[in-house]
Amino acid sequence: MADTADAAGTAGGADEQPVKQRKNGLYAGVSDELAANMKSGWADTEQHDLAPIPQAARTAERRARLSARFPGERLVVPAGNLKTRSNDTEYPFRASVEYAYLTGDQTEDGVLVMEPEGATGHTATLYLLPRSSRENGEFWLDAQGELWVGRRHSLAESEQRYGVPCADVREAAAKLRAAGGPVRVVRGYDTQVEAALTDKVTAERDEELRVFLSELRLVKDAFEVDELQKAVDSTVRGFEDVVRVLDKAEATSERYIEGTFFLRARVEGNDVGYGSICAAGPHATTLHWVRNDGPVTSGELLLLDAGVETHTLYTADVTRTLPVNGRFAPLQRQIYDAVYEAQEAGIAAVRPGGKYLDFHEAAQRVLATKLVEWGLVEGPVDRVLELGLQRRFTLHGTGHMLGMDVHDCAVARRETYADGTLEPGMCLTVEPGLYFQPDDLTVPEEYRGIGVRIEDDILVTEDGNRNLSAALPRTAEDVERWMAELKG
Repeated sequence: MADTADAAGTAGGADEQPVKQRKNGLYAGVSDELAANMKSGWADTEQHDLAPIPQAARTAERRARLSARFPGERLVVPAGNLKTRSNDTEYPFRASVEYAYLTGDQTEDGVLVMEPEGATGHTATLYLLPRSSRENGEFWLDAQGELWVGRRHSLAESEQRYGVPCADVREAAAKLRAAGGPVRVVRGYDTQVEAALTDKVTAERDEELRVFLSELRLVKDAFEVDELQKAVDSTVRGFEDVVRVLDKAEATSERYIEGTFFLRARVEGNDVGYGSICAAGPHATTLHWVRNDGPVTSGELLLLDAGVETHTLYTADVTRTLPVNGRFAPLQRQIYDAVYEAQEAGIAAVRPGGKYLDFHEAAQRVLATKLVEWGLVEGPVDRVLELGLQRRFTLHGTGHMLGMDVHDCAVARRETYADGTLEPGMCLTVEPGLYFQPDDLTVPEEYRGIGVRIEDDILVTEDGNRNLSAALPRTAEDVERWMAELKG
């Protein structure tokens, strides 16, 4: 990686501070001749006919619903800032879900401000960092200048893309400090914005805004459903990629699986939607195994929980448990079939008008029944469920909402989410599992170290549900056949 200080023409080298931090200004150490030379000779690259982003009409509808909920109040939704990974390098940026949902923009430092207009309406302004100035040298001397990090859209270009008036974000804090009237801000993303509003907001009022935006995403519109299907379709191809290279993973480690899936995610999408769980053998009993540094061994199972995130930040979340050698051993198949039966019961319970928790309870009943039949838990089944005894081996809930976050709508109120009613357009995972820990002395030795989870992304429809990830096989027979075809 090039060094910012050296690029500015200084003599110091690695120990010098980046130019943007110098007290003497951007042009410190730069000759007048070079400064003059860098100001001229550049082509005009301004674009005047940019098409709106595909979701522009949808984001306008979302802002209108937000406006109706909080009339007469200023609403502030930041994108967030770059976060340091180490020293002077940053993590890849991902805009806050609330901001991206309302604007479609994904650039760092952006702020959406909804100014109250009249008794009930709002005027939206999108505060963004404009293109780097050629006149003051920031485009080549500043560490965030365009020659360092790439061309940004101008404010005029951004207005065309997002359908919202745009202004320079460097003016936002001062305007927010000077503004009067009630204000709400989405906290946790931009400390400078929060500091500008510190004497104008309360935690309780801000939490109401955050909760509303979470609940606004419970029902997906047509654009969101299409994006989720794209994410799932890419994820299916990523799973196929993994099966084709299992021999290479056996020769290396779980990281070969992680890297293989990541390649598909980066080629077809923005990233993975969450840290891929590539859990082979006993690692499958650790729910969020993301170290992915263990061996992949023939005769054991691979639990692969992974999802591609689209360029618009919608993610899939799919799990398959696969026999590394392509064939389930008898006990592996017994456990797998039980989880499949539980998932079938859970999916059947997903329907409009049903209670959200119906699918969880249906799946848990099947698993509890199997555990009693196998002699691992003392029945009857109703007693097991009442006392939650099956949870030693099931551990987690059977699913969650899915969208721009893998665990979407996480701050929605319980009465609208876990205790709520399913509606068409909601998308959730159904993912029962059984996990027998390697050191669990309450089960026979042959069970220990086996973990199985099957997870699909289920859309609630007008007349029932649709499995967005149905292209991936689920029964043990279909999994074995599918793997044999891919391995050739």
